[in-house]
Amino acid sequence: MEDQTAAATEAPVRVSAFLRSAAQRLVSEGIESAALDAEVLLGHVLGFSREQILVAANTPVDDVQRRTYEHLLSRRLRREPMAYITCKREFWSLDFQVSPDVLIPRPETELLVEIALTLAKGSGRAPRIVDLGTGSGAIAVALASELTGAEVIATDVSAEALAVAQRNAVRNGVAGRIRFVQGDLFAALEPNQRFDLIVSNPPYIRRSDIDTLMPEVSRWEPRGALDGGWDGLDYYRRIAAQGVRYLAPDGALAVEIGAGMGQAVASLFHDAAPCAAVNTYNDHAGIERVVAARKVAAPMTAI
Repeated sequence: MEDQTAAATEAPVRVSAFLRSAAQRLVSEGIESAALDAEVLLGHVLGFSREQILVAANTPVDDVQRRTYEHLLSRRLRREPMAYITCKREFWSLDFQVSPDVLIPRPETELLVEIALTLAKGSGRAPRIVDLGTGSGAIAVALASELTGAEVIATDVSAEALAVAQRNAVRNGVAGRIRFVQGDLFAALEPNQRFDLIVSNPPYIRRSDIDTLMPEVSRWEPRGALDGGWDGLDYYRRIAAQGVRYLAPDGALAVEIGAGMGQAVASLFHDAAPCAAVNTYNDHAGIERVVAARKVAAPMTAI
């Protein structure tokens, strides 16, 4: 009876204690973002924003919330990415659903969207755009949200990825402006289709490097969306070889690249279309991130 009384009067576990314990466990597994991850996961369980979590130190956590949190924390301790646990990721200030069927959108890919917007707006007409290997649909949805008159086609070889991308188009109110087509790069398109802009963030990790990446990537993200072949350039060779024939006159092509790939990818585009103007753009960290080529010889406006 005394034990039951003691249990009944035992102080409830509060948010502050949960966060301290969770962060310590995450640190012990070598997770650098331990404190932030602990806060985001608890906010996900409680329905709080991160700001609300920070001011709710004395809020008690009930048994159901504790069990749910422990389950999510165990997933993070296995190095599952936060985006897969919470099923969401922000990109281009838009809200995206993600799953292990797709790569998690990265902030650096926003540079590709910036370059693509400049190229599309420079066409002087409502552009026709194709996003090759759309994955979560992040690029296609971002472009459709900015270019309300554009006609956008998004392709992917994975039916599961296309399903995620379609949900993201609905989620962000652009489903009526994007057509999703299953197929491997240009194989999804009709031979006579022509586009003002072709964009792609293709697989570009060297095959031998994949297992050396951080566990969140090497263990969890879809390998087919990472593997760029022995030198990381397999998809760029295909895009360069086939892309020009799908471009309208004065059309442009822009791709995200891995660090140090600028010269190799630019050379592929030069070799495939000697008349094309080719530019390489660095991201905010000074790393080569985007290569863009225009079908005609006139130089592109630098950004």
